[in-house]
Amino acid sequence: MNIVKVNPFLQGKSFTNLLDDVFNRSISDLVGSDFAVTTPSVNVSEDNENVVLEVAAPGLDKKDFNITVEKDQLIISATKEAQAEDKEEGKWTRKEFNYQSFKRSFHLSDKIETDKIEAEYNNGILKLVLPKKEEAKPKAPATIDIK
Repeated sequence: MNIVKVNPFLQGKSFTNLLDDVFNRSISDLVGSDFAVTTPSVNVSEDNENVVLEVAAPGLDKKDFNITVEKDQLIISATKEAQAEDKEEGKWTRKEFNYQSFKRSFHLSDKIETDKIEAEYNNGILKLVLPKKEEAKPKAPATIDIK
């Protein structure tokens, strides 16, 4: 029995068709899931006082988000009702905006003050500031006197 590797890009296609397939497909078609389209990217940064999460979620409103803390999980979700759009001057050739709903969860350290988390949505970025507890903040070096 021979094992034959199949490349779906090269099966009976001309070079022009190959280029059309590569440049006219979405990432989700190539990967095989809608993860790239429906799950927003998140940046996480940390300084001495806070942990900051920035979620790229353009096209949503503040009312579309639901942010909860359950036990040690921060859960960010959004739901937007799909609206049928008619384009009067023509038809859609391609439409990939697909943020109907998403849900992301993050494990919270016990060093985060969960009751003081702040959220702000501006220019398509949901920014969450998670303040650290006092014991988690770095302290100045202590000097010990020699007796």
